[in-house]
Amino acid sequence: MATNHPQPADAALPEDPEDLLPEDSVLSLDEYLAMHAAVGHRTRYEILYRLVHGGDMSPKELAEAIEVDDSTLHYHLNELVDVGLVEKRQRAEREADGLYTYYRATVFGEVTLTSGVDELIRGENDFEALYDSSTKG
Repeated sequence: MATNHPQPADAALPEDPEDLLPEDSVLSLDEYLAMHAAVGHRTRYEILYRLVHGGDMSPKELAEAIEVDDSTLHYHLNELVDVGLVEKRQRAEREADGLYTYYRATVFGEVTLTSGVDELIRGENDFEALYDSSTKG
């Protein structure tokens, strides 16, 4: 679906999309694209959604919330951690031996979700108005 959004006269687009990144960019274009690709899977989207909108969660809490088995959950959590959308944290629990493991969204995870898929979903009404062929304008 192509859109024709005119660019301001002074907004010259570079020939290579990688040139959109600042010279001292924290990430490469490929890293940004990997983040967006990771969120393109339903289970990973749901995990990130829960972490962004619900806060830190343990693997057990996540598995119960999205109703997946442990191995599937850990596979998708590792994918999200690998691309930098989620971080794995551990801390000692009071009155317990060992470490408590939990996951939380990174800043990249929050922005990728809220300014990506979530924004597209929220904008669906706007899309309908833009692409409704029955309106004459």
